[in-house]
Amino acid sequence: MLHFRVSTVLKELFEASLKRPLSGSRQKTWLPARRCCSYGTSSFDSRASQLKVLHAASHRPAFRAAPFAVQFRSYCAKTEGAVEVNEQLKKDGLRSDADSDNRNASSLPSLEDLLFYTVAEGQETIPAHKFLTALKTTGLRTGDPRLKECMETLKETLQNTEDGVTLDRHQFKKCVQSNIVLLTQAFRKKFVIPDFQSFTSHIDELYESAKNLSGGQVADYIPQLAKFSPDLWAVSLCTVDGQRHTVGDTKVPFCLQSCVKPLKYAVAVNDYGTEYVHSFIGKEPSGLRFNKLFLDEDDKPHNPMVNAGAIVCTSLIKQGASNAEKFDYIMNFLKKMSGNEYVGFSNATFQSERESGDRNFAIGYYLKEKKCFPEGADMTSALDFYFQLCSIEVTSESASVMAATLANGGICPITGERVLSPEAVRNTLSLMHSCGMYDFSGQFAFHVGLPAKSGVAGGILLVVPNVMGIMCWSPPLDKLGNSVRGIQFCTDLVELFNFHNYDNLRHFAKKYDPRREGGDQRLQTFGPMDYESLQRELALKAPLWKKVSPTESHQDSSTTVVYRMDSVSE
Repeated sequence: MLHFRVSTVLKELFEASLKRPLSGSRQKTWLPARRCCSYGTSSFDSRASQLKVLHAASHRPAFRAAPFAVQFRSYCAKTEGAVEVNEQLKKDGLRSDADSDNRNASSLPSLEDLLFYTVAEGQETIPAHKFLTALKTTGLRTGDPRLKECMETLKETLQNTEDGVTLDRHQFKKCVQSNIVLLTQAFRKKFVIPDFQSFTSHIDELYESAKNLSGGQVADYIPQLAKFSPDLWAVSLCTVDGQRHTVGDTKVPFCLQSCVKPLKYAVAVNDYGTEYVHSFIGKEPSGLRFNKLFLDEDDKPHNPMVNAGAIVCTSLIKQGASNAEKFDYIMNFLKKMSGNEYVGFSNATFQSERESGDRNFAIGYYLKEKKCFPEGADMTSALDFYFQLCSIEVTSESASVMAATLANGGICPITGERVLSPEAVRNTLSLMHSCGMYDFSGQFAFHVGLPAKSGVAGGILLVVPNVMGIMCWSPPLDKLGNSVRGIQFCTDLVELFNFHNYDNLRHFAKKYDPRREGGDQRLQTFGPMDYESLQRELALKAPLWKKVSPTESHQDSSTTVVYRMDSVSE
């Protein structure tokens, strides 16, 4: 009978162990029993001891799966048939994996602390300028819209400090906590260009090399463009993570001219879809000058990057609205693409365009004769709107953010706002690659292998997909209408870095890859992270977090231990 009872107890205990949940609350109000209840039978005590061992053994796999689980708690069993399982045990159970992870994460230093120790380098306070200088080396700007709250808090905090210059750990944490994930990714070199200073030093060298070129002529068929100095030369870039670099005359406004063609095409596809837009415009390179009066065999403009296609594309935007409403609509789009940086309008250039636009009027009448416009469109109104869009002003800095929005799949990298659909971006980049550089498009695709669009004002809008956008601007043009210095810069860029569309084929001679730290070691790709995910990811790389004293001294054992973020390659 005793054997039967113990067997029943064992069976029911085993079933209870299978049903008991592996997760539970953190409460520790229930204390583990130190021994089983005794009923005066030594044989039962022996059986119960065996029972406890068997029950513990049945839970060993669970402990392997959950390394942070609490220790097993034994409990008493009666011999009278059924087992009375402790109700508190049901509520408590083993800790869940999530609870264990949270407890482990809470034992780590906070991201704010780790960032402080990284910048402070063992000191108890940080001069604000030291933090801002370190931030600049990552490629982030203090004016980045994503860091607005951080910079405002920093300014306010410094006003309340004794010297107005330094921050202690608590003040620093208060300043950075609103943007801590972005800042940690920046200082841990998790951006697309991890070694940004080294990369930009190469960009500066390419800039200086192209600056020495003296060939080309400033466009003069539009009188307003002829007024620009041939010595102006600017290069600006913006990565998909919002890292910025500029060199040269980057604050001088200039008109987009034909560089606006891919942007308004992207807006049209974003609003109406690919099928509708290409029922009016083709997709093929024309093989002819950009301002030729010529259509394809279906009596459609060859593509939206030549004047005929761009005029028709202009007539598709916000149909039925007035030109004023259309203009505001496009301006708002471009401001979003540029992260609300400078986008203006040159009325003088607009008037100059309209007064000297005989060729474009001829193209307009030819398109009207061939019924290329959508029903209800007014040709002269479309031409006016076309001239207006060509006269939109940007700087190389704001235009580089527009290019980066295309490189980032339609999401502005410095605001995080989706501006264009993925479909619109893909189609735009495809046509820029095949048709964007006038009669030099084939040569450019062959030698540079990147989507780009040039304009007669001297700009070249260059896109490195998933990496960055670049705007080169210099007014002197070659005989095909492309910036002489801009073409040289793009060519040199791809000769140095593996940005060409086909540079990464197997067995190719390897170029420098700025997407890898050190140029040759591939980094793990990181998407957006929340605080806990980033903290856990850093915990997995524990060897990189070194414990050091503020003085790196081992003489004083009472020195507070701090953490420093190592910047070694992974």
